[in-house]
Amino acid sequence: MSERFTVLVMAAGRGTRMRSSMPKVLHPVCGKPMIEWVIDAARAAGAAEVVCVTRPGDGVAAGLPDDVQVAEQREGEGTGAAVLAARQAVGEAGPLLVLSGDHPLLSHELITGLMKTHRTQGATATILTTEELDPAGYGRIVRDGGGAVDRIAETKHTEGVSEALLAIREINLGTYAFEAGALWAALDEVGEDRGERYLTGVFPLMRERGNTVISHLTRDVSSSIGVNDRVGLMDADRLAQRRILEDHARAGVSFLAPDSVRVEVGVEIGQDTTIGPATTLRGATRIGSGCEIGPGTTITDCVLGDHVTALHSLLTDAVVDDGAWLGPFAYLRPGAHIGEGAKIGTFVEVKNSEIGTRAKVPHLSYIGDTDVGEGANVAAGNITANYDGFAKHRTVIGKEAKTGVNASYVAPVRVGEGAYIAAGSVITEDVPDGALGISRPDQKNVEGYAERVEKERG
Repeated sequence: MSERFTVLVMAAGRGTRMRSSMPKVLHPVCGKPMIEWVIDAARAAGAAEVVCVTRPGDGVAAGLPDDVQVAEQREGEGTGAAVLAARQAVGEAGPLLVLSGDHPLLSHELITGLMKTHRTQGATATILTTEELDPAGYGRIVRDGGGAVDRIAETKHTEGVSEALLAIREINLGTYAFEAGALWAALDEVGEDRGERYLTGVFPLMRERGNTVISHLTRDVSSSIGVNDRVGLMDADRLAQRRILEDHARAGVSFLAPDSVRVEVGVEIGQDTTIGPATTLRGATRIGSGCEIGPGTTITDCVLGDHVTALHSLLTDAVVDDGAWLGPFAYLRPGAHIGEGAKIGTFVEVKNSEIGTRAKVPHLSYIGDTDVGEGANVAAGNITANYDGFAKHRTVIGKEAKTGVNASYVAPVRVGEGAYIAAGSVITEDVPDGALGISRPDQKNVEGYAERVEKERG
């Protein structure tokens, strides 16, 4: 079994370029705060403990998972000062992985590879590096005559920098593995540069002491994508979204227009389900197999069974059983439960209601706080008047009941099993099983009316 390690996540950056009241690292990437992407990757790679460095009162600590330790950076500036703030929480010995909380695309596979290199090479410090990016603006890895890492040279400003140094393509990606004891000893001696203490200042000191400093070279440049502003957030979100869709596609899900689809991290989709254009799946949504979702459908925190169809519809915190049909333009609000094989049709809104197996609400209706029985048919334009101005009340429409168009139900009221409701009725009293409920004025025909009106108009 590989040695367990501690992870330190730097999350104390002020993030002013985000222009937001929300701390930078709590901004979501595909539905999950970017710092949680980093924490989850560390956990998946085998981290025993995760420590996040925050600023007092910055709001980051309140947004972290419960199993994460918090170390407050109360003094100093720079990456070195941030790491030192976690010294007591991390401890004096053992492997320590230092990550940035604004690098959400760092994968657990890359962390695993970095820690394996660090262990097998017996290194004191291991730097994650790449040769796949334009090195301008990055710290370049300078090696000695024997090929060992000597130092990191910053070349943001190239005046006076030698051509040999500018020719170096291997760059520092800002992720490091250390042996904690050696790190603290070196950091204690790193001075400030323009008021900041930089973590990279430890590497020359470690070399002077005979410590082994190595690199782990990667071609996965997505790990270098740091989020500093809203543009960077869009870039990270776009790449994370593509990863999510590809994972679902490999698991048997079809996307008809993937560039127009949004699926947040954590959404579950079964095999042979097809996701149509302009569809958004959010939160804790779970979708079964063989479904047709979209086009133009948004689903948030819902559970859908197998073989469900949802076209041009909006669903929030609802449950839809196997074989149900929704839409086009159906609206399921919190508490809606649509039974097996039921249909919720065009411009139908359902809230906090049970729609029974094979029941149908096909057109232009509002069903709120209602129990619709198995096999019932609710005709076009039906309204359940569930609110009396003070409290909500329930309507019951029994199984196999059939209602006429433009009927209203003033709750609390019950329509019995197998009952009929006449078109245009306002139902204020219970209708017994098998009865016809009718509540409307008698029709009156005025003979000769049309002829008289025409004469009056001249």
